[in-house]
Amino acid sequence: MQRSVVTPQQNRWLVGARKSFSANPGLPVYLVLGALFLLAWYLIGTRFVTYDNVLSILQRSVGLGIVAAGQTLAILVGSLDLSVAYLISVTAVVASALMNGDPNMIVPAVAVVIGIGVLVGLTNGLIITKLRVNAFIATLGVGLILRGILNATVDNFTGSVPQQFQVLAYGGIGPVPWSVLLLAIVVFAVWFLLRHTRLGHHMYAVGGDEETARLSGVRSHRVIIAAHVLCSLTAVGTGLFLASQLRAGAPWVGPQGFYDLESIAAVVVGGTALAGGRGGVLGTLGGVFILALLDNVFNQLQINAYVKEIIRGMIIVAAVAVYAVRSRRDV
Repeated sequence: MQRSVVTPQQNRWLVGARKSFSANPGLPVYLVLGALFLLAWYLIGTRFVTYDNVLSILQRSVGLGIVAAGQTLAILVGSLDLSVAYLISVTAVVASALMNGDPNMIVPAVAVVIGIGVLVGLTNGLIITKLRVNAFIATLGVGLILRGILNATVDNFTGSVPQQFQVLAYGGIGPVPWSVLLLAIVVFAVWFLLRHTRLGHHMYAVGGDEETARLSGVRSHRVIIAAHVLCSLTAVGTGLFLASQLRAGAPWVGPQGFYDLESIAAVVVGGTALAGGRGGVLGTLGGVFILALLDNVFNQLQINAYVKEIIRGMIIVAAVAVYAVRSRRDV
């Protein structure tokens, strides 16, 4: 048998491809997303690629995409945030109650929930850094506190969102909805932060090795606190979007959307290492699109809800396994 010979030019291309995949951990996500899109097109037919269906996938990505962008920051510094689901509910409830149909209350309501988001993020960050409580326990505990407050004060829908604010979920510029533009702005802001600011570079350093970063002059505690504050603010953004979409607030809107676990899943599927220090928001956006696309396909194929969860879980586990293998090879 004649053996194939790899020319120097081909070898350079292979090395370059490996380096590109290593330097861009989110790149394979979009290859998988493209393959899933083509498979869905084959299974469902032309109705899958209609404008309305593609728009539905994009709009389904908005709520999760915004909070997942913030979750990316928390995970990059070697932490995570399980309080985001209940913070989303608190935001939707408080904002809608303060607005209560009055357009003059939009700005004050938004300012109040931003303040709540900053407070929750500071609380999470301080508990983790100063009290040295594990991030999983710290943010879970804060989330349970928020849940208790919600359960003690509201049962169902509260207040009403004025029509001027509903434009966030139902308006747009031409064929492009405001909600999709909002997602794009948030993702760009996080990408710019990570790529072009000192804080972003410090987040990678702290996530890679907090002790080494501290010895190099990085104030690691401040970086972790900042990551949690920004993560909480993205949860506030998702809460405002959902309030606009529902035209009211509801205490169950965050937990029933599983925004805590779903945001972590999107970040992991997008190639960000759970240990921190590696990944990025563009990969997270790809992970969000994959989850939204799968939901759309499962609904159109009328797949059983339990089977749908099993398949999604298998995809997440497979993604983590693939990235773990790649990480070991890159070492």
